[in-house]
Amino acid sequence: MQLRLDDEDHQVAFGERLGRALAGHGRVHLTGELGTGKTTLTRGILRAYGYRGAVKSPTYTLVEPYTLEGGLVHHFDLYRLGDPEELEFIGGRDLLADEALCVIEWPERGEGWLPVPDLVVTLALAEPGRLATLEAFTDHGRAVVDRLAAASLRPGAGHDREAGRAS
Repeated sequence: MQLRLDDEDHQVAFGERLGRALAGHGRVHLTGELGTGKTTLTRGILRAYGYRGAVKSPTYTLVEPYTLEGGLVHHFDLYRLGDPEELEFIGGRDLLADEALCVIEWPERGEGWLPVPDLVVTLALAEPGRLATLEAFTDHGRAVVDRLAAASLRPGAGHDREAGRAS
């Protein structure tokens, strides 16, 4: 599934819909070049669970946990990860095993160590906004994509436009 996100507000709104569709659990990998809005999308996901504070990428701490009404969200940023084994030292295996929602920026830096994601969201510059491509790898991921697709068919469902479907 591909969606065109016209600006930051649309990206946050899509993140909220994605957060609701995830139903508080799963593993989401966010990929894309620097500046494509991975943290902006994460802000929207967190808003789906009632978080209204600032969202900064946990570049130096690697993970920021959010305990919210809708459950637990772990926001990972692996950009500065030197070796995937470093995730072991911060308790990554336990964090990823939780029934939490794990949102992981720069997952390619944890390749070989991270479990298979439910969903990969790839963000690309598509001036004036972004293009989001969603790819599901598990039953939960496929259910999330189906819920998003069904919601986008309802009148007034959102601010983004579906740009086509990808397998």
